[in-house]
Parts: sequence; C-alpha cells; structure tokens
Amino acid sequence: MMTLSTLVNGYVLGWSVAWPPGPINAEMIRRGLLPKDRGGGFWSAWPIGLGACTGDFIWAFCVSVGAGALLNSVEIRRVLAIVSLALLLFLAAHFAIGAWKIYRAHRSFQFQAPKNQRRGGFLLGVFIVLMSPWSVTFWLAVIGSQPAQNASVRQSLGIAVAVVFGALTWGVVLCTAVRLGAHVFSHPSWQVGTEAITAAVMLWFAIRLLLHFQ
Repeated sequence: MMTLSTLVNGYVLGWSVAWPPGPINAEMIRRGLLPKDRGGGFWSAWPIGLGACTGDFIWAFCVSVGAGALLNSVEIRRVLAIVSLALLLFLAAHFAIGAWKIYRAHRSFQFQAPKNQRRGGFLLGVFIVLMSPWSVTFWLAVIGSQPAQNASVRQSLGIAVAVVFGALTWGVVLCTAVRLGAHVFSHPSWQVGTEAITAAVMLWFAIRLLLHFQ
C-alpha cells in the first residue's frame, strides 16, 4: 500500500537529483538569462525542465511495466550512450558557435545579438533524458529498490510521479530565480559567458560519458 512517507521520500529524491549541475539545468539557465528579444525568459527555460520530467516519467513507466530487463542490457545502454554522446557534442558545438557569434556582434559598432527561437525546448529536454544511460540507471535503482513481493505497477508509478513532481518543482524554482535576476546579466559579455559555460558543461558531460563506457 502506498504511504504518504513513501511519496514524500520520492518527492525529496526528485528534488535532490534535479538540482545538481547538468545539461538540463545548464540549458535552462542559458535560456532564462537570454534577453526577451532573443526568445529568453521563464517560458523559454520552463519547457526544457518539463520535457526532462516527461522523459523521466517515460523511463519510469517502462521500468515499472517490466521493461527494466531489456533496458538494463549492456548493448541497449551502449546505443543510448552513443546517441547521448553525439547529442551532447552537437549542443556543445552549437553553444560555442553561439558564444562566438555574440562576441563578434558585440565587437561590431552596432551590436545586434542573433535571434533565438523558443520552439524545441520541450522536445530537447525529452530527448536528452531519453537518450541518457544515467536516467535508465536511476530509474532501475528507484523502482528496483522496492521489495519484490510488495511492488506493483501502481505503486511504482506512484513513486515515479512523486519523483518527477519533485524535479518539476525544482525546475519552476530555478526558472523563476534565473528570470528574476536576468536583468543583472543582460550585458552582451554575460551572454557570451552563458553560452560558453553551457558549451563547456555539455562537453564535460560528453567526456565523462565517453570515459565511463570505455
């Protein structure tokens, strides 16, 4: 039977795994700090976190209904790692180029930062999480930690919802905090730094992923 303490533990777990630095948080911060004329703000950053939570719930559902054995295979996780590595490297290059373009534009006499599109944030968040072998490992540990004799799909999904809700709450807090302080970082030099740091974060996680699967 699902208890309140179990749901609270799931919520706290979701919060605790969502706040550490990573590709999702880095992209949410980057989008949140962008000026409004470049498509930045709360409603640009929020879909990233919402997409990530959706991806997490998809993994949780798959593990809960018994797909954990397949997802835990070395071959499947290597395929996911390859796709995730390619995505992280692509994003790192994309943000590095973006930082260079803003820097070049800022050095010109008439600064005009390149436009950004708000679309695609939700799907990007979903794709990053679905292709991450770390997400598979996390949900196998969370769902698999329940006693086998008491576990059920309903209970597993209940825990999954609590975890995702905790992560979703963190996303709202992060986007709100970033948006409230965005005016401080509106200078073009901060925009260059944000793009460059995001590129470095993506590259770091790509390197860590590569070293882990060697």
